[in-house]
Amino acid sequence: MNIKSLLLGSAAALAVVSGAQAADAIVAAEPEPMEYVRVCDAFGTGYFYIPGTETCLKISGSVRAQLEWGYDNNTDTSDWDARTRGLVQFDAKNDSEVGTISSTIVFYAWGEEDGTNGAFQLDEASISVGGFKVGYFYNYWDSGLAGETDSLGSNLINSIGYEYASDAFKVGVFVDELHASAAGETDGVGIEGQVSATFGPVTAYLLGAYDFAREDGAVRAIVEAEVGPGTLGVAAVYSTGANQYYDASEWTVAASYAAKLTDKLTLTPGAQYWWNYGTVGEGFANVDAWKAGVTLDYAIASGLAAKVSVQYADTDAAGDDGAWGGFFRLQRSF
Repeated sequence: MNIKSLLLGSAAALAVVSGAQAADAIVAAEPEPMEYVRVCDAFGTGYFYIPGTETCLKISGSVRAQLEWGYDNNTDTSDWDARTRGLVQFDAKNDSEVGTISSTIVFYAWGEEDGTNGAFQLDEASISVGGFKVGYFYNYWDSGLAGETDSLGSNLINSIGYEYASDAFKVGVFVDELHASAAGETDGVGIEGQVSATFGPVTAYLLGAYDFAREDGAVRAIVEAEVGPGTLGVAAVYSTGANQYYDASEWTVAASYAAKLTDKLTLTPGAQYWWNYGTVGEGFANVDAWKAGVTLDYAIASGLAAKVSVQYADTDAAGDDGAWGGFFRLQRSF
């Protein structure tokens, strides 16, 4: 009887020990909580929360393949060039006690055979808080009419300023660093201001700027209106002298009409005329010039578009018989 009890007790003890060892064998450390990417819909489509933060990030960009061509009537020579560009843009936004804080970084590079192949360039780096904006970006002069004909000015510069916007009215003032354009010059300072308003189908822009180093400035007006199946745009620029904001001519007028023929097809003819075209020292040359052309945009599919542009330019300078130019572009945007 004692032997039977001893055996039973030993078996029970072994079962307890074995059960404890088995339990210990399957115990695992609790996994760390995983942070999944969450969609952020507070600032529009395409944004997601950066894991571990309340900042929303949007990544976008484009790939552009372009074939450019030209023909010079003066020399009876033609030329063409194939170019490919990759662009990526990062937009970050978050709410704070001072309002929405936004920042944008844009890089691009061209695929070329001229030694610049793959050289990335900074196209924008800016910070915005409310209506305040500071950084490196294109200013008001970079905007223009629809199509590829007009040339109404463009500046990519370091700038700081403020823009107030309501439903139909905007006003902004910016102070710019203007880069030296000639040997011996130093960087200067400029100021620009723009007022725009929308009245039904009509939107008007009035822009003025002054280059303190050159002691000259320029004024530009643009009016766009929905007319028929498209948008009619007219513009005019006056410059008191060659300055960093506008130095193409003393006067210029331009017009274009973006006719939306179908949901996918837009045809945009345009023209521009310059008085006292080109610079002579700090003034303008006594030469007039004009340009006319047409641009065709076709939306192939969502995110994929084609563009064809044909332009002709001429001046009244002696011996100038004009020149043709244009391009075909295929662009994938995402």
